[in-house]
Amino acid sequence: MVKVTFIHPDGRETEVDGKHGDSVMATAIANDVDGIVGECGGSMMCATCHCYVAEEWAAQTGEREDGEEDMLECAVSEIEETSRLSCQIKLAPELDGLRVRLPEDQV
Repeated sequence: MVKVTFIHPDGRETEVDGKHGDSVMATAIANDVDGIVGECGGSMMCATCHCYVAEEWAAQTGEREDGEEDMLECAVSEIEETSRLSCQIKLAPELDGLRVRLPEDQV
């Protein structure tokens, strides 16, 4: 299992266990984390799984995937340097303890 902490806009934190190979988006949805919608089911066709990767984790989650930048431009909330689509971040042992901040709005 890979621990992921979701930081809500109000500062509240939700820590969940995710499965190796699952996306951060799928992990959030499976654990009923408010703030991740995932309307397209993870096919990178929307921006309703937008998140901000904590700076200390940005290098480990890698670069934005091809097309991710374009979809992020459709996000409702402000785009930051560490903005990612959570459907494009796959959990792996080296991401155990990952922290992501959730935006104010997704839709």
